[in-house]
Amino acid sequence: MAVVLGPILKFCGCDDGMWTVSALVVWMGDVPPAVTAAVLPGTAAAVRPLATASRRLRTRLHRRTVHTVESWRFTIEQHATREQQVQYIVDGQAFTFTVPARDNAPTCAYTSCNGFSDYKKMKDIPQDPVWNKMHDNHVQRPYHLLLMGGDQVYSDAMWTTTSLNDWAAAPNDKKLANKPVSKSLQTEIDDFFFGNYLKVWAYPHVARMFATVPTVMMWDDHDIIDGWGSYPDKFQQSPVFKAIYNIARDYFLLFQQHSTTEADVPLRLPLQPGFTQALRVGEYGLLVLDLRSERTPDVVMGDQSWQAAYTWLEAQQDCKHLLIMSSIPVVHPDFSTLEMLLCALPGQQELEDDLKDHWLSRTHQWERLRLIHRLQEWSQSSGGRVTILSGDVHVGAIGAIESSQKQYQGKPITIHQLTSSGVVHPPPPAMALFYLEHVGDKVEQLEGGITTAMYKFPGTSHRYIGARNYLSLEPDRIVDGRSRNRLWANWYVENEAQPYRQAILPLE
Repeated sequence: MAVVLGPILKFCGCDDGMWTVSALVVWMGDVPPAVTAAVLPGTAAAVRPLATASRRLRTRLHRRTVHTVESWRFTIEQHATREQQVQYIVDGQAFTFTVPARDNAPTCAYTSCNGFSDYKKMKDIPQDPVWNKMHDNHVQRPYHLLLMGGDQVYSDAMWTTTSLNDWAAAPNDKKLANKPVSKSLQTEIDDFFFGNYLKVWAYPHVARMFATVPTVMMWDDHDIIDGWGSYPDKFQQSPVFKAIYNIARDYFLLFQQHSTTEADVPLRLPLQPGFTQALRVGEYGLLVLDLRSERTPDVVMGDQSWQAAYTWLEAQQDCKHLLIMSSIPVVHPDFSTLEMLLCALPGQQELEDDLKDHWLSRTHQWERLRLIHRLQEWSQSSGGRVTILSGDVHVGAIGAIESSQKQYQGKPITIHQLTSSGVVHPPPPAMALFYLEHVGDKVEQLEGGITTAMYKFPGTSHRYIGARNYLSLEPDRIVDGRSRNRLWANWYVENEAQPYRQAILPLE
């Protein structure tokens, strides 16, 4: 027996003070790895008997010729006043993760874009600097959750390393001839996706974080193919595209959700065809939007999925801070001019991929406006702060949505957007960053007195971080049983010693 990938932790929920985590392992051989878990005492080195880690559930998820994928589920009773270190052992190797005190806001890391759209750059650009910063910070103040907002893997190499290369080179009439996908090509695509997860997630800088911080993941286009959902319908409905999507979806379920069917996905909201998820931890809520499963050139997310999200949202009581994961930024400059500029230049531009399906595209603006209205209305009626977490655009940024008409206790409601990307993907070219900075001071006027704008980072003269980064979300520590309920957003940037910081204050 040999473990070839994992353990990979996934957060499965918190119910009545019980914190549930799944650990996924890919192994080879005839004998599965032994897995045990226990809560470490606060001051001693010994492991207490498996009492508070009260349940272990082993599930076989996937079987191939030489590989087996299994998961183990642990449920830990949270301590009333302090966080706990949980040790689990996989085939003799010990790992730990940290569980927050009951009803306490979790400390989180947020990332996106864990890879390269141009695989030629892998030889020249190290992948580990930002992941290493995250690990160093995790050692100092443990992260309870690792939120991943999309592009956990990049499938772009599939077009040159499989027989899809021939399909891509063919004229459109042959691509769209509705010819069934051959069994051999189906196998190639399947092998690519499985092997891609094994390769990318086994890198030591990624693996050690996945083994020590439970993840909450939502896919974006590169987890399927670049630009998925924004192609013309004749391509989206072609046999090749359908085959790619179905296989990508299977492995998204397996590796990112530790599941094999939609019904098994932890935290998934009911009565929707997609994978939108939600959770509560004390006074904090997290709503994770699936913006890819139903995407078309005209629709970002279907009506049933929006209704499932809004139904959950309206049911949240005593939620002081709601985090919304939107893989694509809701607040960002209009890319139409930049798109024309980049398309006029020779060669492939890094940012060009992200312009095709942006929230500000004309066909998505009504859906975006409805989302903004609903979030502001919830904040107004509940008194809860809303903050959007986003990635995709390969820069760090702070955006804001304000309304002169929707107010809470006489003050305009502000929704912040915190953008962080990419943890591995390089930043946009210098011309794109120059353009962003020079249009970044424009205020977008929407109906109903709503405006959006990009903020400068506190203490700086610029609105964008043009380097690789990740976002650390650190709630105020509780002192003497009280907290100020502030959330500190810290962007940790490659080759910079000090983070960029922004405080998000409660509405009350």
